[in-house]
Amino acid sequence: MAPIKGKATSLDIAHLAGVSQPTVSRALRGSPMVNEETRKRIQAIAAELNYKVDKNASNLRRQHSGTIALLFFEDPTPDDSQINPFFLSMLGSITRACALQGYDLLISFQQLSTNWQADYEDSNKADGLILLGYGDYLEAQQRLQKLVRQGTHFVRWGAVLPDQPGVSIGCDNRQGGADITRHLLEQGRRRIAFIGDASNHYPEFLERYRGYGQALQEAGMQIDPRLQVDAITTEQAGYDAVLHLLDQQITFDALFAASDLIAIGAMKALHERGLVVPQQVAVAGFDDIPMAGFISPGLSTVQQDTKLAGTMLVETLLRQINGEPVESRVLPARLVLRRSTGMA
Repeated sequence: MAPIKGKATSLDIAHLAGVSQPTVSRALRGSPMVNEETRKRIQAIAAELNYKVDKNASNLRRQHSGTIALLFFEDPTPDDSQINPFFLSMLGSITRACALQGYDLLISFQQLSTNWQADYEDSNKADGLILLGYGDYLEAQQRLQKLVRQGTHFVRWGAVLPDQPGVSIGCDNRQGGADITRHLLEQGRRRIAFIGDASNHYPEFLERYRGYGQALQEAGMQIDPRLQVDAITTEQAGYDAVLHLLDQQITFDALFAASDLIAIGAMKALHERGLVVPQQVAVAGFDDIPMAGFISPGLSTVQQDTKLAGTMLVETLLRQINGEPVESRVLPARLVLRRSTGMA
């Protein structure tokens, strides 16, 4: 190979490989439009010349920023983070998936009261958005519809709903709710409370409640509306909900909390009232946040696959950015059983 004076360019590679400059660009991006033999020849020449793709120039030509924006939304928490720990567990997989695709990740914390639907693409900050959390779904719906109307590329983690704005990747909340309730029934529990807002405002919780009801009905049992208490995803809400049940003298021998944070607050209330978990009340949650395995007793819960979720969110968004067809996906959930429901 003849020596090249100065920094090698894609035109130099094209000349040496006997192809056009656009073919070099496609080959180095891994485009399927270039056959494997040609791609390997181009990659070998690029390596020999120590050629590095100028990402800024490439993105400018394609009118892409090469960046994805990840928007966290505030959640009430006992610390100053205001971020649901479940979403923090998903952050690592999203970051890795972006790196594998050659994209940078811009992380932005959003207050629900602000104009978070502002168009990141028009300002060239990001090529698309990943939304983690959105508060009250019925309130967020109008903003999601605005994103659709303005042509913003976005995907959100949440319940997959009919006629929803945009694309979602979510867990099979109903299956998870049914499975954990069946487990409680198998442990001999017959008065199972559900702690969580079971309304259209929080569709993930609503689907978990429907799974709970499905399992009870399969067992030939009636749903007692007194055993359902609204709660948002905080320890305090779970604590208050259990005190409400106890103060109303509503009997229960198990409870299924719509999130692990709710379950942890519920366990504190039970302990303060002298009730032993799981001997007197079995407790189960949903999410499998890291804390669930470290509290005592360890919390039985429904695990959402955060690794697969992060990968699916990034891949779905990039297909959307590239003009490819995309669709919402529901990922399976699985039980993680610990001592809070009597498991060894």
